[in-house]
Amino acid sequence: MLKITSQSSATNCQGLNRRTAIKAGFLGALGLTTADLLRLQAEGIAKKSNKSVILLWLDGGPSHMETYDPKPDAPSEYRGPWGDMATNVPGIRFSEKLPYHAKHADKMCVLRSVHHDNGDHFAAAHWMLTGRYGSTSADKRQKYPSLGSCIARVQGSRSKGMPAYVGLPAAHSVYIYPGFMGSAYLGAAYNPFQLNNKQRYLAGASKVAIKPAPILENISDDGGRTSGRVKLLDRLDQFDRAIDRSGMMETMDRYQQEATEMILRGKAREAFDMEKEDSKIRDSYGRGPWGHYTLMARRLVEAGARFVTVDMPHWDTHSKIRDALDVRLPYLDLAVGGLMQDLKDRGMLDDTLVVIMGEFGRTPKLNSGQPGIPIPGRDHWGQAMSVILAGGGLKTGQVVGATTDKGEYPIERPLTPADVIATIYHVMGIDLHTSFLDHAGRPTPIIDSGSPINEII
Repeated sequence: MLKITSQSSATNCQGLNRRTAIKAGFLGALGLTTADLLRLQAEGIAKKSNKSVILLWLDGGPSHMETYDPKPDAPSEYRGPWGDMATNVPGIRFSEKLPYHAKHADKMCVLRSVHHDNGDHFAAAHWMLTGRYGSTSADKRQKYPSLGSCIARVQGSRSKGMPAYVGLPAAHSVYIYPGFMGSAYLGAAYNPFQLNNKQRYLAGASKVAIKPAPILENISDDGGRTSGRVKLLDRLDQFDRAIDRSGMMETMDRYQQEATEMILRGKAREAFDMEKEDSKIRDSYGRGPWGHYTLMARRLVEAGARFVTVDMPHWDTHSKIRDALDVRLPYLDLAVGGLMQDLKDRGMLDDTLVVIMGEFGRTPKLNSGQPGIPIPGRDHWGQAMSVILAGGGLKTGQVVGATTDKGEYPIERPLTPADVIATIYHVMGIDLHTSFLDHAGRPTPIIDSGSPINEII
């Protein structure tokens, strides 16, 4: 049995690290398989980084016209129910329903020309979360790993005792858990840690009492039971990982390591316990589910999580768009405002990349409603959407790209989902030439198109 470890992109065999150790049987003189070499490359190719990502996922597809790309001079059937407002950056204007965003535009990059030209919820969500076209409504199986899973695979958590990738309250896309937020061929070990799958898909205005995270019970420091759990986990290590070819042992290894560390260390328990947070800070994010979990995301990245996604659903506004967004936008706005100010106050803004996006935009021209609800709304529109990237050490306070005067499609600096994800990987210090093995054992690049957006890096 040969153990090879790598702590950098240079070839060396110094240091032992359970996460990076590769076990391989001898093949000829060395016994290295292609999988072993690719795995070493994936472990060593990423620059060690202190950066984390918080993704606010607006499931259903938010209207760009009512958020980050308002068109106040367009005809009434296009411009929508509200006007725009100035931000703290001259020339950048947001919907008048986003006053807290407006106070923090200097911390944001507003990408107004993102497009993939697809109106299928499933195809669009897969594209935005993986950077590739793949799954569709006719075939919902995930084809490629999500950016969260890739980041977790390459970099792991920033601190022992914290999961690398967390879904709050549960990561999903278009009602599928974890859906295209999942790990695909990277293996189940790189799926998001789902905080509370029994209480999920909560609206911003939901009045349901948010239950404490089940993890607080499962990793409570109760002496006897904790000791028993650790002994049980230790018994798993008696298996000979070398005989396994399915990847299950690798998954179990990672689960065992993370579960043991979460049991023995108090960091995760502290981060998930919102009762320990200052009440004024909680108020600044808003007391509904979206504010609650956005604040928890900050607590988790502060404690060492690498990638946290916050579910903010219900943006599929085919009718009654004014009534719907009149409720949802203030909850999004307050959560984002609270997060931006909190990250700044704590000195975390340069090391935390905040991403705000959904699967597509909405049709620029208002419709006449839908059957049974004849009140105007907007339909699916992949030809133009807006994405926000904030913090993360980017050159913020600027807009990249532009759409027509009716918000129909890009007319300046068209960007793709792959460009957005390539930029995120760049911020995280991940080499875009990193490859993984797919289900068939073929080397597959972490992303196969797109480039980091030079204007903002």
